Amino acid sequence: MAIPMTLREYLRACDIDYEEVKHPREVSTSRLAQQVHVTGDQLAKAVMVHGDSGYRVAVLPSSCDADLDKLSQLFNEKVDLASEDEIVSRFSDCDPGATIPVGQAYGLQVYIDDLLRQQPDIYFDAGDHETLLHMSGNEFERLMGNSPHGAFSRPH
Repeated sequence: MAIPMTLREYLRACDIDYEEVKHPREVSTSRLAQQVHVTGDQLAKAVMVHGDSGYRVAVLPSSCDADLDKLSQLFNEKVDLASEDEIVSRFSDCDPGATIPVGQAYGLQVYIDDLLRQQPDIYFDAGDHETLLHMSGNEFERLMGNSPHGAFSRPH
């Protein structure tokens, strides 16, 4: 599968400089980081959550888990992980399980973990299990625009 058109068009509209990194099919972020020789802190993963205010995407290093209590505090409401069906319905042109951090392209509010904001390079899933997108930390900051951020991850 290629990069979903929704993502490709959004990156083009934002004038983001990135490169595609092809890799053997992999669904585990820890094995993926090893395959492409990057740290788990540089490999961003997306976690879709829902609460009374709707769906949101939390973006954090793949070396961490999302702390739902901290996210609930950040959002001022209880949040839970979205189900696989909820994720698939929002990211319909992505492979199941390949949620992308660029939720803005899909009309979702995105929140960035502070640990990602310190990285010189960022890699993330391109909507399939065989392609990563790589960009500088500065380009990632530009892409994420004014997305709120905070400390909501915890090491595995």
